[in-house]
Amino acid sequence: MRDYTTLQLVWFLLLSVLWIGYFVLEGFDFGVGMLLRALGHGNERRRAMLHTIGPVWDGNEVWLIVAGAGTFAAFPEWYATLFSGFYLALVLILAALIVRGVAFEFWGKDDSPRWRNAWEWAIVVGSAVPALLWGVAWANIVAGVPIGRDHEFTGNLLDLLGPYALLGGVVTLVLFLSHGAVFLTLRLRGDMVGRARAVARRAAPAAALLMLAFLVWTIADQSDRGGVDGLSVVCAIGAVAAAASVPVALDRRPGWAFGLSAASIALLFCTLFVDLFPHAMVSSTSPAFDITLNAAASTPYTLKVMTVVACVMLPIVLLYVGWSYWVFRHRVGPEDFEGVKTPLDLADKRRASAEG
Repeated sequence: MRDYTTLQLVWFLLLSVLWIGYFVLEGFDFGVGMLLRALGHGNERRRAMLHTIGPVWDGNEVWLIVAGAGTFAAFPEWYATLFSGFYLALVLILAALIVRGVAFEFWGKDDSPRWRNAWEWAIVVGSAVPALLWGVAWANIVAGVPIGRDHEFTGNLLDLLGPYALLGGVVTLVLFLSHGAVFLTLRLRGDMVGRARAVARRAAPAAALLMLAFLVWTIADQSDRGGVDGLSVVCAIGAVAAAASVPVALDRRPGWAFGLSAASIALLFCTLFVDLFPHAMVSSTSPAFDITLNAAASTPYTLKVMTVVACVMLPIVLLYVGWSYWVFRHRVGPEDFEGVKTPLDLADKRRASAEG
């Protein structure tokens, strides 16, 4: 007999979609940020790179906010154990995201090399830290952390830094870097496209190999716990195959390459969510202390109200996100930024040029 209700399943699936959407969209933001100084030689090239994500990076963060708020409302026990146990790691992620956001805004305020170098390194580090720590966090959630009988986290920071978790962090770090490089091949012009393509050709196979090792370990842990989930295996194979196929598609179909890169991220986290279900948190102390969806969930009435709100608001949000990406879909290059300071200035310049 299943230990969850239909609404609990719906909200687990919806939260999974929100987290996956966040990692797919914010993943290329992180990748572009990490590559800022490596690919962007000169202020105008770096400005072009920043403008590829400038109109959308803050909107991509909304997926994280909604995922966190949805977890709090739908599964408060999950939220309480997760955010108290992972407190320090989440504070580091939050601090990195704040510094990164500030750096986006302050980078162009002064032409001083020292000023710009400082904010560029803030963007690089502020992108790399979350890219690493999100992988560490989700690997721990799936593998299990010390949780006691009262569903309280009983470990410390070192318990979150085991080999499996660190491998998960390296996987997301390299995968997001590759994803950002592929994204830049779609959004930049000129010689910068070739530079981004060269990075993606090296990073994507590395991401595929690391992901293969991580997912084999994940499936092996499933076997040790009593059985391998067939859907996990399918998702894992798809994730590795998609990442390995990115270099093949880069030259002729960069749009397909980006789709494959996005699919590899989505399927990686699908594997983890399938492995986690029907639990919210896994206890490494004892299986008896695992937090199930049923134990973590809000009342049925709360879930019903949330479902109605989600059905009304989610399509509106998705339409707005799609419209934003459509408006700022054009390629950019260093030559586009004479007299241009913001993405809206650039859009106005293109519109005036088209009308003239």
